[in-house]
Amino acid sequence: MIGRALVARLRERGDHVLVLVRRETEAAEERRWDPSTGYLDPAAFAGADAVVNLSGASIAKLPWTRRHRHDILSSRVQATTAIVGALHARADAGEPVGVLVSGSAVGVYGTRPGEELTEESAPGGGFLAEVVRAWEAAALAAPASTRVALARTGLVIGPEGAAAPLRVLARLGVAGPVGGGRQQWPWISLDDEVRALVHLIDAELTGPVNLAGPEPATAGRVVRAIAADAHRPYWLPAPGFAISGALGEAGRELLLADQCVRPAALTASGFVFRHVTVEDAVAASPR
Repeated sequence: MIGRALVARLRERGDHVLVLVRRETEAAEERRWDPSTGYLDPAAFAGADAVVNLSGASIAKLPWTRRHRHDILSSRVQATTAIVGALHARADAGEPVGVLVSGSAVGVYGTRPGEELTEESAPGGGFLAEVVRAWEAAALAAPASTRVALARTGLVIGPEGAAAPLRVLARLGVAGPVGGGRQQWPWISLDDEVRALVHLIDAELTGPVNLAGPEPATAGRVVRAIAADAHRPYWLPAPGFAISGALGEAGRELLLADQCVRPAALTASGFVFRHVTVEDAVAASPR
């Protein structure tokens, strides 16, 4: 979802975008790779000003079986390692790529009730925090000639991804408080997510950058906004014990985690959000 929207935005502004695909190529602007084996021809990056890596198995796919936990971690590390290897090859050939914008996630902070979290905050605990630390470490192994920005993204309000199940519940008329609804959920509109990624390509930002909306919102406020947008009631609670019992670690880390994440580095660099509140983001989201 994010990648397609980003490619469209970059092409709209006149950039020439090449896309890495795992299948046989079907268009002149596609290049084949296989991150599971580390295959990526460094020639794919010839002449590139920037590389954006958003690859990784979905964390919204449930349940988190042992196999899927492995896929969540390995898909991110393998893809990033393949890209970094190709970047080193370009640098060794005297043709370094200037920027790597590498996907990351607010999951690195773990659950931190009552704490404001910025890029200066220490990592937390939990499976997702472990995944993000390994993911970011793989990106930071890029050559010194490549600026690396780590896009620590929250819940993206769009038609797919983690917000999609919430929209389904709202349309069915069974939306309500999730785990009490008082925990903070870092959110960002799809439009601002894409604009922020473009900003990371252009601006001189290095290291972790939180991609989360400027006005914090509780889980209850997020789900209520989605229900209101669907003109459906907000009434049926999903208790924390039920979420934990049904989804285990995935439920605790995705739905019950409490994270008040601030986009400190992004705003300090001059980025201006179009969607300041979660209500704005939901109203602007493609259906």
